Amino acid sequence: MPQHVQGVIAPGRNEPVRVETIVIPDPGPGEAVVKIQACGVCHTDLHYKQGAINDEFPFLLGHEAAGIVESVGEGVTDVVPGDFVILNWRAVCGTCRACLRGRPWYCFATHNAKQKMTLLDGTELSPALGIGAFAEKTLVAAGQCTKVDPAVAPEVAGLLGCGVMAGIGAAINTGNVGRGDTVAVIGCGGVGDAAVVGARLAGAAKIIAVDIDDRKLDKAREMGATHTVNSRTADAVEAIRELTGGFGADVVIEAVGRPETYEQAFYARDLAGTVVLVGVPSPEMKLELPLLDVFGRGGSLKSSWYGDCLPSRDFPMLIDLHQQGRIDLAAFVTETIGLGDVEKAFARMHEGDVLRSVVVL
Repeated sequence: MPQHVQGVIAPGRNEPVRVETIVIPDPGPGEAVVKIQACGVCHTDLHYKQGAINDEFPFLLGHEAAGIVESVGEGVTDVVPGDFVILNWRAVCGTCRACLRGRPWYCFATHNAKQKMTLLDGTELSPALGIGAFAEKTLVAAGQCTKVDPAVAPEVAGLLGCGVMAGIGAAINTGNVGRGDTVAVIGCGGVGDAAVVGARLAGAAKIIAVDIDDRKLDKAREMGATHTVNSRTADAVEAIRELTGGFGADVVIEAVGRPETYEQAFYARDLAGTVVLVGVPSPEMKLELPLLDVFGRGGSLKSSWYGDCLPSRDFPMLIDLHQQGRIDLAAFVTETIGLGDVEKAFARMHEGDVLRSVVVL
């Protein structure tokens, strides 16, 4: 029988979010219903609310989540009711050309639940990133559920569902940071700080955090940055070069998603160095670089989709490292809130004093 639960929807472009009753259908073939325990408030949810992703309103927001599998549909074998899972928004298909070449983290045919969740009047909802987890329960494709150790707190585990995984993965998967490398991270919000954690985990010798907010730079040091640069008062490129013997960093991770910061990243890397774009730009943004500089500096310019992660591989590994005390995922949780506090959490993002507000149910 369909279930009625409470969830947070964005009714229209830039309209305040509100809590509504959501109708959750029984899971069909390949689907699962998950009882949500915690869900982080991510900038991507704000982008949905603002209409910056698309205009398929109303949206059921929330995607950075963990919870318990309540029921599964026909043919589901990887998870069973009672499993503690982290939700992911890139459930790999296993059959596309990327998957068949052994590169499932690049899957070109990721999938979501086929059925729609609705409002009481039958209005179909668009779940954020195919998840919609600012709700007591949600319907997803079973492949979006990754089983992990239930001993970890849900508000900590759920962060791997998006921002923290994106940042750590940008360093260890996309950037291939190695022992002794120099790394610069431009933009020290949640994703940027996670990139700092990933660089430290990979054995970087020097990690330079760049931001315009001293509070964020202080937090980046707590996360493992060895040096900080306030780019409001110093030239970021020159500062990074000075800290790297005049050469530039081996890997520069851009976690802002703006043309001017990407240009900084491009010129702040060493010859044959790597730039990783993990910050998400808006559709109208354009980048202009001298093609001769692109050619002459060599190296790699990469984009990092979801930290190029494979959830079945990376989520359990990072949970294990957290439990061993080698990384502190709990340090990303600034506050826990209720479903009715999401609009206030969006406002706090602009104030710059939170890494993550997490809805706990």
